[in-house]
Amino acid sequence: MNETVITEINIYPVRPKDGLVAFASCLLDGKLSLNSIAIYTRPDGNGHRLVYPAKMLPNGKLINLFYPIDKTTASIIQQAIISDYENLIDKVTKGVFQNEQPTMFPTSVGK
Repeated sequence: MNETVITEINIYPVRPKDGLVAFASCLLDGKLSLNSIAIYTRPDGNGHRLVYPAKMLPNGKLINLFYPIDKTTASIIQQAIISDYENLIDKVTKGVFQNEQPTMFPTSVGK
């Protein structure tokens, strides 16, 4: 049996709101791109969870666009994405990106 492989994970942090902290995209087995996976803080504050995209139809029905159908695949995707998210947050809090050039914005106009 082939093992599921998650690669090319991209994390897009957002301003935290209602538990949402980032979005993620990745490749599943190098063959399927998964996008707009939301990363939420768990309600109890311990760890994170993934929420897969859904679409609201005009009649009000919510349909899931994609999601893992077994616990093993869900666990593999979750571990890969959450691990990358936590590594990114760890780097930011430790100041790894301090040596990068900051974007400069003018503080006043006409001075």
